[in-house]
Amino acid sequence: MSAHNHARLVLLRHGETTWSRELRHTSRTDLPLTEHGERQAEAAGQVLAELKLRDPLVLTSPRQRAVHTAALAGLPESTVDDDLVEWDYGDFEGTTTREIRETAPGWTIWTGVTPGGETAEQVRARADRVLATVEPVLPERDVVLVGHGHFSRVLIARWADFEVVEGRRFAMSTAAISLLGYEHDERTIHAHNIVSTIEGAK
Repeated sequence: MSAHNHARLVLLRHGETTWSRELRHTSRTDLPLTEHGERQAEAAGQVLAELKLRDPLVLTSPRQRAVHTAALAGLPESTVDDDLVEWDYGDFEGTTTREIRETAPGWTIWTGVTPGGETAEQVRARADRVLATVEPVLPERDVVLVGHGHFSRVLIARWADFEVVEGRRFAMSTAAISLLGYEHDERTIHAHNIVSTIEGAK
């Protein structure tokens, strides 16, 4: 039996903030969770409990919205990994896609230019570094990565051997969970964008 058979890599996006509620791009700005976001994080913990995680290694983005989500979800003590920060939006920090499109028609984070921020290649390098760090651990214990919407979607794409741009195919709600792993030793996506039915994500 392959050591990969029961390996699980769990991604958890942080709960709601005021900017995520308003669809504003949030990377370096260190916003707290809203009250609704805190309830979302607690509800996500119930979903995680059902997974019966095996001695999980928990890594979080350094942003308070991620660290607080991990704590409220009842995860074991976490370790901060700076590579789990959100895609750096540069000059577009705090703006919405609709606002950006007023001067850059058709813009998306996946296909457009982000002045003063990270390129897709830079984000890909971070995602690949995270996955290279955690994959050797998976045969022995589950890993939970607590972070952000766009970067989690990049992680999913790279896990599935897709280019960064294909992260656009994996919408991820606040406090949502994705479950990655293997089938016949090949990386696969077992479940995606799971939110608690007790406290749904906005």
